Amino acid sequence: MTETLTSGEARLQAMAAPEGEIAAATHTLVVGPYLSRTAAASPHGPAPVSRSTQARLEEAVGLAAAIELDVVEAIPLSLARIRPSTYLGKGRVEEIAGLIKASEIGLVVMDCALSPVQQRNLEKEFGAKVIDRTGLILEIFGRRASTREGTLQVEHAHLAYQKSRLVRSWTHLERQRGGFGFLGGPGETQIEADRRMIQERMTRIERDLDSVTRTRGLHRQSRARVPYPIVALVGYTNAGKSTLFNALTKAQVVAQDMLFATLDPTARATKLPHGETVILSDTVGFISDLPTALIAAFRATLEDVIEADILLHVRDVAHVDSEAQAEDVGTVLGELGIEMSADRIIEVWNKADLLDEGERTRLTNLSAHDRNDRDGAAPVLVSSLTGEGLSALTARIEARIARTRSTFAVILGPEEGAALHWLYENAEVLDRRMEEGGTLHLAIRVAPEKEPRFLNRFAGARRLSRAG
Repeated sequence: MTETLTSGEARLQAMAAPEGEIAAATHTLVVGPYLSRTAAASPHGPAPVSRSTQARLEEAVGLAAAIELDVVEAIPLSLARIRPSTYLGKGRVEEIAGLIKASEIGLVVMDCALSPVQQRNLEKEFGAKVIDRTGLILEIFGRRASTREGTLQVEHAHLAYQKSRLVRSWTHLERQRGGFGFLGGPGETQIEADRRMIQERMTRIERDLDSVTRTRGLHRQSRARVPYPIVALVGYTNAGKSTLFNALTKAQVVAQDMLFATLDPTARATKLPHGETVILSDTVGFISDLPTALIAAFRATLEDVIEADILLHVRDVAHVDSEAQAEDVGTVLGELGIEMSADRIIEVWNKADLLDEGERTRLTNLSAHDRNDRDGAAPVLVSSLTGEGLSALTARIEARIARTRSTFAVILGPEEGAALHWLYENAEVLDRRMEEGGTLHLAIRVAPEKEPRFLNRFAGARRLSRAG
C-alpha cells in the first residue's frame, strides 16, 4: 500500500510542472448561474446575495485566471429556480452545449456548487469537463499551498470533496486524474476509483496533520514565553493584505493582483513607532461561498486569527462590492467564533490610491464621523501601495494595545544607562525629556506580564494610568 501511494504521489509531482501549460491550452467557458433577486431561496442551492451579477462573474473569471486557464467566454445566467438534475433548465443546457461545440470548449467552470449528479449530467450533455466553484477553489489552493501543513490540508479537503465523485463517475470522465487537480491525462491507479483506499489516504493525512498541529502548538507555547501582541490581517481575497503586510514589516511576501496569491500563513516580528514589538500575521483571503470543508481544514492555519490580540480587517474600498465582501468576511469570522463588533477589530480601508476625489472625500468624512462617535473605532483609510495612512494605522494599533497597559513616569540619572537600555528593550518609551544636568524624565508604557519586573526594578516609578 505504501509503495502504491508513494509512486502515485511521485507521479502527481511530475505532472505538476507542465500543469500550467495544460491549463493555458484549455479553452474554458465560465458560466455564472445566479438566482434572480426575486427568486425564492432553494434548498438545493445558494440564496440570492446582494453583490452584483457582473462583479460575481468577474470574480469567477479571476478564479479561473488564478490557475492560468484560457477563458474564451464568460456568460451570466439568471435562474428562477435550480433543477435537481442539471442545475440549469433544459433550454439553457442545450444553448451552452451548442456554444461549447462551436468554440471547442474543453472545460466549463460553473460558478456554483454542483452535486455529483448535476456535475455528471452536465458533463454528459456538454461533452466537456465540468468543474464547480468548490472544485476550482480547491484547485487554486492545491497550486498555492507550499508548506507541508497547507499541502496536507488541501489534499484532505479535496479527497473529501471528490470521494463520491471519483467512485460514482470515474468511468465516464475522460480527463479526471487522482489527487487534487482536474487537468491532465487519464486516471493512473485504482486509488482514485477505490473508496476504501481514498479513506486510507485521508486517515494518513489526518495523522500527519495531528503531528503538524502538535508542532504548531509547541511553537505557540514558545512564543507565549516571550509574549508579544499578535496582530493578524484578515479580509477578502485580493484586498491587499500581503502588500500591507510587506509595507508594515519590510518583508517580501508574495503580493500579486490575483485571487488567493497568499495561502500559507506568514508571521513576522515588527516594531511599532514607540518601540513595542508585535507579531504581524498574514493569512489566507476569504471569499464568498468558501467551501465548508476548507474552512474546517484551515482552522489550524487560522489559529493566529482566533488567538490574535488585534485583527486588521483589510477591505478593498475601491471595489464595487466592498460592502458585500465585508459581509462575507464577517460570515467566515463568525464561523470561527469571532464577532465583527469585537473590540479587537480595526477596519482598514485599503487601496485609497484607486479612489476618485469624490469617493475619497466621502470615505474620509465617514471615517471622521465614526471617530467622533466611537473613540478609537473609526476605520483607517490607507494605501498599502503608496504608504498613505500607514502612520495613522500604526498609531491606532498602538492605541488599541495601550488599552491593556499601564503608563508610568520614570526619572533616571545620567549614570543609569543600563536602566535606560532595559526600558527600551522591555517597555514602550512614550516620551523622553532631558534636564540640563543630564537627568532623564520618561513616560513609559508597560505590558501587564512585564509590570512586576518593571516595578521591582523601578520602585520609584509613578503610575500615570491603569490598564482599562
